[in-house]
Amino acid sequence: MASKGRPPNYYGILEVSETASASQIRDAYKRAALKTHPDRVPADAPDRAARTRKFQLVNDAYYTLSDATRRRDYDAQRKLFSGGGSGTSSSHMPGGFGFTNDPFADAEEEHVPPGAGAAGTGPGMGGGMPFSWAWNFFTGGQGEQQQQQEERERTENEQFADVFEEMLREQGMADQGPGARPTGKFWSVLGGVSGGALGFIVANVPGLVAGAVAGNRLGAVRDAKGKSVYAVFQELPQTDRARLLSQLAARVLSHAVGV
Repeated sequence: MASKGRPPNYYGILEVSETASASQIRDAYKRAALKTHPDRVPADAPDRAARTRKFQLVNDAYYTLSDATRRRDYDAQRKLFSGGGSGTSSSHMPGGFGFTNDPFADAEEEHVPPGAGAAGTGPGMGGGMPFSWAWNFFTGGQGEQQQQQEERERTENEQFADVFEEMLREQGMADQGPGARPTGKFWSVLGGVSGGALGFIVANVPGLVAGAVAGNRLGAVRDAKGKSVYAVFQELPQTDRARLLSQLAARVLSHAVGV
């Protein structure tokens, strides 16, 4: 583990204080991920790249702060680069010591080592990934760039899938079993499913083509048997992913409280 320059303000990115509990950090990640998820806009939207980058930074923040050991090491790096700002009231606020009020902009100003990765794309989007302080600091940047990118994408997907399924369970859109399979409420949010057809989909009848009963919009979702709600979500057309994320964000953010 080696220093990779001044760390981004991950507390500010998640909008929590430095004293936030593990559960507060998890809740903050849910909110931040829903706010910034790139699938809430079309692939050709002008702000797609900016959203993708913010989503990556949100994932870096959660990767760092959700693990007690990584959080301890990160806090030590912050103190090192802030000159030991303990005792300063601002060090306990999302802005933090030595940072502006825009932690995303601050992160972009950090030094990017040569060959650290190209900017622009994220999980499942194709292309390279921009530099990640967290990933380089905690993994040491070991291995080939392609291998590092794949591992980072996998980690980001697993992180979001974990909270995504939890949020859908809380909203009744995924069952409580280990597979977190979609419920009727999940399909009803997307529209076009009713009666007995819905029962067949939820029951995961082998060979059933969802598009046959749910309309052309869901034609890509085939035989959901054994698939988690996140796996089904990933197969939906972009417009349906956007609708589901927006609906979920409206419900989750409406109950958000300050941390």
